[in-house]
Amino acid sequence: MDMPIDMQHQQMGYDRAATMFSPDGHLLQVEYAEKTVRLGSSSIGMVCTDGVFILADKRLTDKLIVKESATKIYEIDSHIIASVAGIVSDARVLIDKAQLLSQQNRLTYDSPIETELIIKEISHLKQQFTQYGGARPFGASLMIAGINKEKGNLYVSDVTGNYFQYYTNAIGENDEKIRDKLRERYKKDLTIKKGVKIALDLFKEMKTDKFEIDKFELVYIEGKEGKITRLEGKEIEELK
Repeated sequence: MDMPIDMQHQQMGYDRAATMFSPDGHLLQVEYAEKTVRLGSSSIGMVCTDGVFILADKRLTDKLIVKESATKIYEIDSHIIASVAGIVSDARVLIDKAQLLSQQNRLTYDSPIETELIIKEISHLKQQFTQYGGARPFGASLMIAGINKEKGNLYVSDVTGNYFQYYTNAIGENDEKIRDKLRERYKKDLTIKKGVKIALDLFKEMKTDKFEIDKFELVYIEGKEGKITRLEGKEIEELK
């Protein structure tokens, strides 16, 4: 019986360094990191006519944890938020870097930083850890949403350091299935309230009887006011 290709590569040592390509052109350490991201809890981000939002599953299972201490959506600046999937400790380093970049821009230029500048710098950092030896790739994907000139922006950076701008996207568990559903249901004229309803319905479909609203967190930024609003649990359903 022939051994699967990925097992052959492991035995031959192609997965021992992030800088070593396998014979069929793969960086196995990077692919392992991508699998780690898909084990993480899910987030859905969406650009709407009146702003942008991220809805995230905090996936809290331990009743001993104080819910308020387990934040899945982070504030980068007064006009930018971010969510992560994968190894949260890895992502925390990237979040700290993003917050630092934002503050440096305000001190240097006396103006808020653009969302794309943050995702670009974070993606540069992530790419370096796939190119140089002695370190492993960051096991985290980053979703960043912000407001620029009263319009919402949404970017996602994967473990390779690649990034794109999206109208809507998902990271974490079941990301491919959620994206397929988003392609069917997303429309450019959606408001935040309607978009949140679609995102919440998708989570209900993915989790079926395991869905619990108390484990979810919503953060949205309205385009005109530019104000960040955070809702949790049943407060999200009341927004609908």
